[in-house]
Amino acid sequence: MVPAVHIGVETSPHGVAYLACWLAAACAAIAVSVVTLVRRRPLGGPGSAADFALACLLLVLGPLVLAPGERLGTWAAFQPAYALSIIITAGGVRGRTHWVGGLLGVIVCYAVYLRGEVGADLIPTTVGNVLTYVVYALVARMFFGYTRRIAHDADASRARAAELARREEKRRAQVMMHNGVALMRLLTEPGTDQSRTRLIDQAEAELRRMRSYLRGRAPDGDVPAGGAGSDAPVVLAAMIERVCDRFADLNVDALLDLGADLKLPAAQAEALERALESLLLNVRVHARAEAVVVHLDRGTDGSWTLTVRDDGIGFDPASVAAGVGLREVVVGELRLRGLDVEIESAVGEGTTVTISSGPGPAAVGPDRDAATGAA
Repeated sequence: MVPAVHIGVETSPHGVAYLACWLAAACAAIAVSVVTLVRRRPLGGPGSAADFALACLLLVLGPLVLAPGERLGTWAAFQPAYALSIIITAGGVRGRTHWVGGLLGVIVCYAVYLRGEVGADLIPTTVGNVLTYVVYALVARMFFGYTRRIAHDADASRARAAELARREEKRRAQVMMHNGVALMRLLTEPGTDQSRTRLIDQAEAELRRMRSYLRGRAPDGDVPAGGAGSDAPVVLAAMIERVCDRFADLNVDALLDLGADLKLPAAQAEALERALESLLLNVRVHARAEAVVVHLDRGTDGSWTLTVRDDGIGFDPASVAAGVGLREVVVGELRLRGLDVEIESAVGEGTTVTISSGPGPAAVGPDRDAATGAA
């Protein structure tokens, strides 16, 4: 439009009217562009209808402001190109009625624009221009629709990710708070000074974990089972023995000789330590057991199995839903770390929890340590 304005004004039979039409189209194009960029979305139905109306008006007025013979294939005749730009931008209008009505209106006005100007030799060009309007309208419509679907899918993915993050944070909070809450409950109940001292020691350890979690550190980043700030493999039997010592009032019988040489990665050992504490807390609070057996066994393929068995009152897994301790701290966390968990229980027959690893990588033996050090 810009290179053609001076030519159009000079050749037009009504130069002032041509310039007024040109300015109307230029101002509308700039205004629509600015509004679209500011709103970050295409025009709505009313705005698009006004845009189509202006394009149709300029086409109808075209024969009055253009010199004879300049309506087709000249720089001065900006009206058809302006109408094409309106058709393309209108592809973003959600209302199909506005879009179809505007396109048909432009085609009809384009026929009026060419009336008396088209000879037999220009009919193919005229038909081609009309098809150009239709094809560009369809392409623009499909492009905007495809873009909207991508945006919708992206919004849905972000919402799904946010929901999954919320659920994971809730699960982490349950894992971190469960054992501490159970210990606080036990501290409110009467007991001997010796048992309360033991509970206070455990509560202080849980308090450190909760503080670490609330300060934004990973649950495994507080006090690893292998020592403060250590990522070294943890001796499994020693860790289990430390946990069992905290529950001396339960008459725990720890049989760990068969897995004395087993080692676990620090993060896995930390999750296993929390799970074992949760199991023994459940025995202390719910099971009313007289004895607990903790048995560690090592397979020939490097796998291991830890069994926690109590002779308490048990429960019916089919009718009793697992609590947060079993569901999240034991089953959820350990399976997240690549360990298998099976829970067997029956009313009056106690409960058995079996934690097992896969072969090889889950357990680090002395030979593997030596090979790693040599490497």
